[in-house]
Amino acid sequence: MTNDVNQFTLNEWWEQVSFQGKELFTMKENGELLLKALDNAKERSVATISNHNADAVLKALKDKYTELEAKVKELETEWVAATDKLKLAGKVERLKDYLQHANAIGDFDKLYHLVNDWSHTLHSLSEDNYKAKLKLVQQAEELVNSDSIKETTQAYRDLAEQWKQTGYLDKTRNDALWNRLEAARNKFFEHKRHHQEEHEKEMLQNLDLKMELVEKAEKLAASESWKDTTEAFRLLMDEWKTIGRTMADKNEELWNRFIAAKNNFYDRKKVHFESIQQEQEGNYITKLTLVERAESLKESTDWGQTSQAFADLMEEWKNVGRVPLEKADELWNRLNAAKDLFFNAKRQHFETVRMSLEDNYAQKMALLNRAEKLKNSTHWKDASDEMNELMTEWKKIGPLPREHSNTMWEQFIAARKHFFRRKDENREQRKKQVEKQMSNRVEQTRNFLVKLEEELKEEEDKIADFTNGLQNISPGHKAEELRQHLEKLIEQSKDRIKRRTEKIEEVKKQLEELEARATAKPTAVEHEKDNEQEEA
Repeated sequence: MTNDVNQFTLNEWWEQVSFQGKELFTMKENGELLLKALDNAKERSVATISNHNADAVLKALKDKYTELEAKVKELETEWVAATDKLKLAGKVERLKDYLQHANAIGDFDKLYHLVNDWSHTLHSLSEDNYKAKLKLVQQAEELVNSDSIKETTQAYRDLAEQWKQTGYLDKTRNDALWNRLEAARNKFFEHKRHHQEEHEKEMLQNLDLKMELVEKAEKLAASESWKDTTEAFRLLMDEWKTIGRTMADKNEELWNRFIAAKNNFYDRKKVHFESIQQEQEGNYITKLTLVERAESLKESTDWGQTSQAFADLMEEWKNVGRVPLEKADELWNRLNAAKDLFFNAKRQHFETVRMSLEDNYAQKMALLNRAEKLKNSTHWKDASDEMNELMTEWKKIGPLPREHSNTMWEQFIAARKHFFRRKDENREQRKKQVEKQMSNRVEQTRNFLVKLEEELKEEEDKIADFTNGLQNISPGHKAEELRQHLEKLIEQSKDRIKRRTEKIEEVKKQLEELEARATAKPTAVEHEKDNEQEEA
């Protein structure tokens, strides 16, 4: 509509405008434009229109709907292409939140239906994931008392892997099922400890864990997702540090493979703004210069500086005397035309800026709400990735209205800091558990050494007794038989002493290694690798 709104009442103007989805909107007598209640969304105000800003606001609202529709279509493309649609849950929830606050005009009913359909689909997929995870838990509980130790250990590992592949489930039900699975797995491993010696079990378990980390690292080595993979390697390195040693030859081999994969990735990563007449003629030339300056400024978008330039120019105009009468109107009309063109554009710009600030507020509010929901998550990697994605999106969005800028930013940053502090505390707790396990192993090994030394002393005492008996055999028909028996017992004790002595040396060596590992500080190389991970 191009008619001057001042020639009509707002209701008459509203009757003449046309756009898709107009039936979803109503306009009150005071100019407040309302979006009707749709699909569980309450009726809400979209804008306040006056005779002075009607056309500009209408255009800005239409443009904003075009942007909104583009966001929906962009997510729709992701939705169609996604194989695991639950990974889009955060984006769907943010977009649904944004729809509830976006100030725009258009066919909102179509967008609501599409986004709500996605929400229903995600709910259905979540229920499927619940059933799948419940089945895994039931299988885990059936395996608790199995005596097939190796097969069942692998079965629990497979169940854990299947759990990871199953997908998203709300935290309450996910935690409840996971706690049941963990309880079953812990009960089985308690059962397993009765079938294997503690040292052998830990060494083999560490071997399995490190092999998994090496296989993951080797799969990541060829990745080109630089940011995500850098974070993944940092997490793998942190996890490696929490795992104890395994057999020496295997430990070195796995470490070399792990470092080779990591170095391969980082090597590839590295490689990747006059008398009366003369005076009037002189005034004409002066004013013509002013007009030409005004015309050179009319399309400027430097609103503040150009507004001041027009004010200075008009002050100069007032101080210049008259020009020839036949030329006065022409100059004045040209000056006003340039000035009006600039100030009309300025008014429209600031109306658009106001709408943009309100839209930025709605977008950042959706990001803030999502961050608040994520801050207590225990899905550390997924939540970290989404928290970083929220920060990236926050930086892409323009400024906020001044009254909200600092408050929203502080709330957003507080939610991020809360989550990452919890994540750090969780990592520290796991580190302390590893240190406690190491201390227990050292104590067990010391006790075992004391027991071996006591057994050695018992055998030495036996030899002394047998030797004394051998030297004091009384003559008789069984003297030879007794002599042979005592000599045989002495040889058996000597054999046991030899085996005990070898075992003592072996256990002493193991104790030295355990004590060294328990008190060892990170080497310079390990510090360098940690720093490398932090920089990445």
